Amino acid sequence: MHGDPALPAGFPHFPYADPNAPKGGRVTLGSSGSFDNLNPMIVRGEPVQGIREFVVESLMARSQDEPFTLYGLIAERIDVPEDRSQVTFHLDRRARFSDGEPLTAEDVLFSFEMLRDKGRPNYRTYYRKVAKAEAVSDHEVRFVFADAEDRELPLILGLMPILPRHAIDPERFEETTLTPLVGSGPYRISAVDPGRSITYRLNPEYWARDLPVNRGRFNFDEIRFEYYREGSTLFEAFKTGTIRVRTEDDPALWAKGYDFPAANDGRVVREEIPIGLPAGMTGLVFNTRRPVFADPRVREAFIHLFNFDWVNKSFFNGLYKRSQSYFERSMLASTGHPADERERALLAPFPDAVLPEIMDGTWRVPESDGTPHNRTNSRKAYEMLEAAGYSMQDGRLVHTETGRQLTFEILAATTSQERLLGAFRGDLAKIGIAARIRVVDSAQYQARLKDYDYDMIQFTWPSSLSPGNEQLFRWSSRVADQPGSYNYAGVENPAADAMIAAMLAAKGNEEFISAVRALDRVLLSGHYVVPLFHSPAQWVASWKDLAHPGATPLFGFNLDTWWVRP
Repeated sequence: MHGDPALPAGFPHFPYADPNAPKGGRVTLGSSGSFDNLNPMIVRGEPVQGIREFVVESLMARSQDEPFTLYGLIAERIDVPEDRSQVTFHLDRRARFSDGEPLTAEDVLFSFEMLRDKGRPNYRTYYRKVAKAEAVSDHEVRFVFADAEDRELPLILGLMPILPRHAIDPERFEETTLTPLVGSGPYRISAVDPGRSITYRLNPEYWARDLPVNRGRFNFDEIRFEYYREGSTLFEAFKTGTIRVRTEDDPALWAKGYDFPAANDGRVVREEIPIGLPAGMTGLVFNTRRPVFADPRVREAFIHLFNFDWVNKSFFNGLYKRSQSYFERSMLASTGHPADERERALLAPFPDAVLPEIMDGTWRVPESDGTPHNRTNSRKAYEMLEAAGYSMQDGRLVHTETGRQLTFEILAATTSQERLLGAFRGDLAKIGIAARIRVVDSAQYQARLKDYDYDMIQFTWPSSLSPGNEQLFRWSSRVADQPGSYNYAGVENPAADAMIAAMLAAKGNEEFISAVRALDRVLLSGHYVVPLFHSPAQWVASWKDLAHPGATPLFGFNLDTWWVRP
């Protein structure tokens, strides 16, 4: 995306993969919830895990050790002019789908059209920037872009999933399906128990197994995902060995929950794996489409009412760190940095978009005193709510014009969220705000997220060191009312739209960083979430029969380089 690739032409393998890794064996992973769809590229249904990782390949393979660099996979080489106004992919003539059919330019164009017209909103948003798509030959495809200012587009097309034209009915592509998809990737779907499990089996005829991007990867003969309704049941399955590896996201469990025989005698290994990616943003998301959260003063008051220091100490053994940025834990974060001249020039047309304390880099998420009371922040929050037209009447916070109490619902997918959300509800109740917590099953939860049918949710937007077009899918005004986007907050902010455009048009690294920080300042100033927390590293627990290379990539934990010990 910026600068030069880290690896030269003809590199033998990715530096974080071991080309001598043993092959064979089976690994079982666990997942919360359920699934009713094997096609993750459409809006409908709840998709199963693993399709894009193991079955459906992209034109190019992303290095897990660089911010955003792609290397040859289905496309063995590409032609891109300096202005990135178009890209031509030259396909490897050896490329085959798992049913033996050759992969050609027609499959690439078919995939492009299906995803542009019937895929998830992110695909539709990205691919509609293509002015012309054509097959130059059976193994050459050219895309010409309508917007040459978006310099990420050649890479976005390089990550396009390639579907088999001969095995997909275009008329039914948007429908959920439990029929196994055919792909060109290393694994085939060998078994499906709807809602409960899916098993992938290594394709012994996989066409790309000896390519540099794949050496030392995809070492298991079989990969299985088992689904559990509750996180506690999933953890018990790991303790008994049914599940063989898990990434831990509960610091309380990480600190005190691994006191069981297999962990104590060394059969289960715990590792803190360093990660070089930004932590992203985990937060309690306000649905600003709803009148209750349309006023930014109300949203800012809620940020003051969340008692992070007490919650972290009481529930999470103090292991979490407070998130201060949408690009936390990276040089892309704006907090602690005054806006530079480039940022100020980008933001000049939007003089009210960024708060002064966020512009000068001095803003921090409010800190509490670590006690359950949080009195200072509660007083500030009440002052903000008074300014927004609320007052206390008989222990209820009501709007002075309507007389209605400030009340809302927090939608949750698992009971494990209830402790955190319950603590927040208690803090809100102290100043007369009535919050309800509603836990629904995973299918209903996903359906309501798709249609933005909630007041507040807890959500994580992950981040990379090269944010790009995915930011449109999260914050663009164009997708705010389009079902299925990740713009869960309902952000419709011209300043955010302009900063994303500047980020996509950036030609140099300094210009890019300034644009990302400017976007960060706009989002923070909008008070679209109550910022929560992040872990300082990845917590991974595995049974000792599994092993992985000594080198850890920038992206952290990477299952496809692991193997079963002989």
